[in-house]
Amino acid sequence: MKTSLPSELRRKFLLAAGAGALVIPFGSRAQGLSNRPVHMILGQTAATTPDLIARAIAPRLQARWNQPFIVENRGGAGGAIGLEAVAKAPPDGHIITVNVNSTLTLPMFFKIDYDIIKSFTPLALLAENPFALVVHPSVPAHNLKEFIEWGKREGSKANYGSPGNGTHHHLIMESLKLRTGLKLTHIPYKGSAPALNDLIGGQISCMFLPMVTAISFGRSGKVRVLGSSMKDRSPLTPDIPTISELGVPGFNFYGWFYAEGPAGMPADIVNKYATTLREVMGEPEVKETLAKNGVSVHYGTPAELDKAKREDYQVLAKLVKDANIKGD
Repeated sequence: MKTSLPSELRRKFLLAAGAGALVIPFGSRAQGLSNRPVHMILGQTAATTPDLIARAIAPRLQARWNQPFIVENRGGAGGAIGLEAVAKAPPDGHIITVNVNSTLTLPMFFKIDYDIIKSFTPLALLAENPFALVVHPSVPAHNLKEFIEWGKREGSKANYGSPGNGTHHHLIMESLKLRTGLKLTHIPYKGSAPALNDLIGGQISCMFLPMVTAISFGRSGKVRVLGSSMKDRSPLTPDIPTISELGVPGFNFYGWFYAEGPAGMPADIVNKYATTLREVMGEPEVKETLAKNGVSVHYGTPAELDKAKREDYQVLAKLVKDANIKGD
């Protein structure tokens, strides 16, 4: 359901959004919460996927609860700074976050003053997005088989980029290296933009990119898309084959996103969030907004989220150990 704002409120809304905070006006309080604003504190910067999801759902939570929602970006240290604020907040439902599974590796790279699983209350699984293996056009590989053959010939002379240690781009390639025997050298960058620029410029040979980015640059001929990182083909890109079906059976590594709050949130508030988020993520406009950015809605209950976090933590911990991945 679309709602319109009075002109003055709309002006304030736009000013706040431009400053990195999305503020939704409020009316009566939601059940189980006071009429104080709900702060959605993100460990990622603006224009990232968690930010995109948070800004898509905040107005819709407002529409259902008549409760103010403020999206705050507190990026830094791979998400650790924003998550610390959430972990140490009162568990009354007024502080929540939209998070991404790559942050499960934080205790493997940083000293953090909270438990990445036990310090949070699961609210809902929200969405997922695959990554794509891409190469610079100069690389003599037009499919996964040729890529692996090329990589083994070149050995450590061949390189790949990522936005930094512990990012999805880094972890997925290290997982592929372990499965295939590739010896590619990792070149970490300080962010996605410089890594992508060097990939397009040919300074690095390959990397994993979010699918929507890979498709965009693939169509322009700046990179060559070889395969998707998810085990099953994404409904958004059914024509892109998966690495699993191309010769690495069971390969399944992708980003997934979820909502959580501080540990100890009351059951009635958790249920309220879970039920409302199920409704919100089912809205056609939300699905369309996310799909344009390569993200598929994938809702899960609090129990399913808790299970997913614990299982993925074990998978990632094993990968970090087996691949001997170190922090920056």
